[in-house]
Amino acid sequence: MSLARGAHRIGEFARRVGVSPELLRAWEQRYGLLQPVRSAGGFRLYTEEDADRVARMRRALAHGLSAAEAARVALENEAPARGPIEEARARLLAAIEAYDEAALQAVLDDGVAALGIEPFVRDLILPALAEIGRRWEVGDAEVSQEHFASNLIRGRLLSLARLWGRGAGPVALLACAPGEQHDISLLAFGLLLRSYGWRILFLGADTPILTVKSTAQVTGPAAIVLVSFNAALLEAEASALRQLARIAPLYLGGPGATADVVGLGRVRRLDGDLLDAADDLARTSNP
Repeated sequence: MSLARGAHRIGEFARRVGVSPELLRAWEQRYGLLQPVRSAGGFRLYTEEDADRVARMRRALAHGLSAAEAARVALENEAPARGPIEEARARLLAAIEAYDEAALQAVLDDGVAALGIEPFVRDLILPALAEIGRRWEVGDAEVSQEHFASNLIRGRLLSLARLWGRGAGPVALLACAPGEQHDISLLAFGLLLRSYGWRILFLGADTPILTVKSTAQVTGPAAIVLVSFNAALLEAEASALRQLARIAPLYLGGPGATADVVGLGRVRRLDGDLLDAADDLARTSNP
């Protein structure tokens, strides 16, 4: 992925490093990951050193670090250290591998108590889920282990979400699109968004678009978040998506939120990891 010598404007740089311009700008603004130089004409140019930092960032993300942790590693040019959070992840994965519910619940108890909700979700739960998913994809874990972990972790996230609709903050309406049965990432996203002061109205898995619309009309949310893995389904619902976007800012997440789908109407795509996505929504949706 290394660049040829020289400097490049953001579009060419993004193509070379395999990261969208929007996400590169987010990494630059939030973490100082990129250090562009100015051309004689005033354009921002990205160098091979920037490309090396992006490569280190992506490797750190692949190891399960949060975006903030990965940026710190990339800027320090160091391998990820094995600290308390990494040890907790190892314990969690060992409990999943052994189908040891008591051990898994103990790790979850300790994690919430030691870290607080946002770091617990961001630094422990999401990387562990990503790792068990990766192991399943390459044949190193059983589907039963993935289900065992997901069910217990989902239950814990729901218990942490009991009070997320209270308070005086803006309301975000969260739902999975029709046919999408897996809502654990959306639960985690809701908890992260809650840490920004938002209240959460959670409809969960397999929610008809018309149900999302009718709920939004009644509740008047400040933002609507819809997650889908199926781009064709979202394309078929283009008219309904436009109607949703007229009620409140509409954010699409998941692999189904392709550029073509986002281009169908006044909708926005949530990019990056879940923390980035929550930060994007909190910054760009002003009730």
